[in-house]
Amino acid sequence: MPQTRLHLNATKSEADRIFAALADAFEDDGLPIAVLEVDEDKDIHEVSLYADGEIDSVEARMKDVLAGLGLPKPVERETLPEIDWVARSLEGLRPVRAGRFLVHGEHDRGKRHSGDIAIEIEAGLAFGTGHHGTTAGCLETLEKVVRREHPRNALDLGTGSAVLAIALAKLAHIPVLATDIDPVAVRVAAANARLNRVKALVETVTAPGFHHPIFRKRAPFDLIVANILARPLMRLAPQMARHITLGGSLVLSGILDRQREAVISAYVGQSFRHVRTLHREGWVTIHLKR
Repeated sequence: MPQTRLHLNATKSEADRIFAALADAFEDDGLPIAVLEVDEDKDIHEVSLYADGEIDSVEARMKDVLAGLGLPKPVERETLPEIDWVARSLEGLRPVRAGRFLVHGEHDRGKRHSGDIAIEIEAGLAFGTGHHGTTAGCLETLEKVVRREHPRNALDLGTGSAVLAIALAKLAHIPVLATDIDPVAVRVAAANARLNRVKALVETVTAPGFHHPIFRKRAPFDLIVANILARPLMRLAPQMARHITLGGSLVLSGILDRQREAVISAYVGQSFRHVRTLHREGWVTIHLKR
């Protein structure tokens, strides 16, 4: 089924507000949302939401969100060919630096510097290229945690394109279990691990939450990173506690600023303590210890 892109133009500040509100409104739908800078000088940014199926209903909900923000902007539609829209949307992305990490596409290999931990990610069906504030926030936090704690066994829960699993494998040279509920994401993750020459360290598995025999084999973990969404993270708190070592670290993201306290409370109730929060682009990355 062809996919439809619902899009609108806004200023940078408006686009940030719209992105956060749409992410919250469509949290349970799993619909991709993106912001792209169209013209820096004129401060024009494009917000896109990708959907299939009941497009009229999705557009109506999108317009309700805009009205609630006091930004009743016109929403345009574009019918996209299957799969190809993802590749096209990522072609023009610039390399992203987060600490020592450089996330880039094949066309930007020449921008790698000595000392960079380079992660090459190409367009695919799984999201998580490093360009979103949550992924970049996780990369920065993971670098600090690995340097201080030297974990030996890690889990990337909800791995997407495997950026975080690859980062851990390259930085710490440890085995990383990378799981996702989406089998397409898992295939992309495995391909990216091979591309980055860490396939021997990164094991990719299709698994919803912790419901897979692999966890009995690989747990407990010294370090778990999960860049998902606030509500699923809160539901997973008891299982996180059961699958992490005493003294182990959790790095959680996919959390809006205003959801921070609720997520921390869910984990404090499972005997975790809050270490620090990194704020980036309206999102937070939370470091907790068991």
